[in-house]
Amino acid sequence: MSLFLDLRYAPVGGDLAAQPKIVRATSLADYAMVALSEFLAAIRGRHLLLATHGYNVTRAAGIASLGNWEQLLRLSEPAVYVGVLWPGDSTWAYGLDYPGELSVADHAGIMLAAFLDANFQQAASLSLVSHSLGARVVLAAVRAMVRPVRRLTLMAGAVDDTCLNREFAAATGKVGAISALASRKDTVLSRLFPLGNFIGEILDAGHPWWHAALGHCGPAQPWPPNFVAPFEIPDGWKFNHGNYLQTDLPPVPVLPLPVEVPVQGAEEPAGGARGWQEAFTSGFESSRFR
Repeated sequence: MSLFLDLRYAPVGGDLAAQPKIVRATSLADYAMVALSEFLAAIRGRHLLLATHGYNVTRAAGIASLGNWEQLLRLSEPAVYVGVLWPGDSTWAYGLDYPGELSVADHAGIMLAAFLDANFQQAASLSLVSHSLGARVVLAAVRAMVRPVRRLTLMAGAVDDTCLNREFAAATGKVGAISALASRKDTVLSRLFPLGNFIGEILDAGHPWWHAALGHCGPAQPWPPNFVAPFEIPDGWKFNHGNYLQTDLPPVPVLPLPVEVPVQGAEEPAGGARGWQEAFTSGFESSRFR
């Protein structure tokens, strides 16, 4: 069973909870609260990796995808993995509420930051990894935190490509090393930015207000000095938005560490065997976490 910090009020949709809940679960059926004292004992002296999901993910889907991904990680000891659940989904708008979820992500990050600063002092180090709109959650958390972060990985970041040197520039200086994974074959992010801001249809790439998504084209230059390249997944892999985290767990190949982003034209890992995408993202994070 995986450990989670649950920032949600409800299993589907709903607002942020009044305060984070510490839980252990493999599904909603065995979702169980964990005492703060037990949790603090489990993380004392450990290197922590907190992982969060993106937009339009229910509590059940978040538990499944983040819990499954944990089983594929090969973190150096002593390490503890904790999933972060937040209410970036809607019960009624079918994606039309996306712009409003930006604020929810920011407020989730602020709530997470307060909890981490208050309770994680005895952890050896703290690292964060996110998928999609979860990038805003972790970046907002780092910006609000007092405690520094050892490593930060933004996978398929649904955030402006300028975020590291503009909106969240105050966060980047608190991180030891920043990594990213981006794919130009991500059809969600290719449409979302800047269309998700409603005015995108009248802008083009030459307009000063136009921004690509970090998870589509990577971070805009100048890169902060702690950014670790490369980040661009080869186009031939056709790596789409849903390939980073999966809600099911098929048998996956084991890729030898370290796993890094290869040059354009490289063949798919493990000969394209089923589950190679999860093997790649988990191997990449395991390699950068060391």
